[in-house]
Amino acid sequence: MNGVIHGARRVNLALQGGGAHGAFAWGVLDRLLEDGRIEVEGLSGTSAGSMNAVVYAYGRLTGGVDGARRALAAFWKDVSDAGQRYSPVRRLPWEQFLFGWNMEHSPAFEAFKLVTRAWSPYQLNPLNFNPLREVLEQHVDFGELNGCQNTKLFLSATNVRTGKVRVFNTPEISADVVMASACLPHLFQAVEIGGEHYWDGGYMGNPSLFPFFYNTDARDIVIVHINPVERPAPPTLPNEIFNRINEISFNSSLLKEMRAIAFVHKLLDEGWLKDEYRDRLKYVLVHSIRADAALSDLSVATKFAYDWPFLTMLRDRGRATAGEWLARNFEHIGNRSTIDLRKEFLQIGGEHVG
Repeated sequence: MNGVIHGARRVNLALQGGGAHGAFAWGVLDRLLEDGRIEVEGLSGTSAGSMNAVVYAYGRLTGGVDGARRALAAFWKDVSDAGQRYSPVRRLPWEQFLFGWNMEHSPAFEAFKLVTRAWSPYQLNPLNFNPLREVLEQHVDFGELNGCQNTKLFLSATNVRTGKVRVFNTPEISADVVMASACLPHLFQAVEIGGEHYWDGGYMGNPSLFPFFYNTDARDIVIVHINPVERPAPPTLPNEIFNRINEISFNSSLLKEMRAIAFVHKLLDEGWLKDEYRDRLKYVLVHSIRADAALSDLSVATKFAYDWPFLTMLRDRGRATAGEWLARNFEHIGNRSTIDLRKEFLQIGGEHVG
């Protein structure tokens, strides 16, 4: 199948970042594309989400739906090969035997944290070598991608000087833009674009939703989460605390945007706006493919694990999660949100607003 089914439902996809955990989103994309009943108008991405977005868009441009699936699979295989050569965090055989997929107790990861806290990337990596750039440029012709008409791209990076999010649109996107969107400041030097310097977009937009409001026709936004929103119990050990802080930090900007959407829904639903102003606001429908259960046994350490069995395991979990989501929610696309925005995001103390 090289195209979506006639009459497919059009959505925008918001792809979170999360290092190697981006392979989970690869699996989600692969399952949605295989299903064929969904047409993607726009993608907003950050970090690994930006990589998934541009590889999808270029594969879709050059080879249709099947081309997008093949492009994502080939890209992640090359990411794994590069990670095996260059990643400072390696999973040892006895670690997998004792701890499964998790790397909470990895000596390599503990050493990695100590080194990156003591020295900056300007000291450790003065030539600013990043193997992901080479992999990306092998899989995407950015000159051709810039003229893409069938997929709208919105990639987020954080402006180091202003602390604000910068969203790059399809005609602006380059390898530098994707590297900026994925630039963890303790690992890589800030990426300079147009005289400004950028870090990972996850700090201020993971991913950004607002570009969909103004630049796309589709009402439905499907958020593909990488960082679990909820954990069942408070962390008590140092590694657990570090992991949960990482998740909360990289979810914070998204949750703020969700709260803003919930407030706009409240204004429209309860008639708080004069009729002449109602058409100025877009009533978006929000859906969420959550990673809470699927990635609950993993931690921030495994965001740096690139061995192929691990990445394909994440892909398979993403496919399974997307399949379950389609079975429960496909019929609601175009009709209503499938998450309760007010309940989840408009809460003060123990009370829900409205």
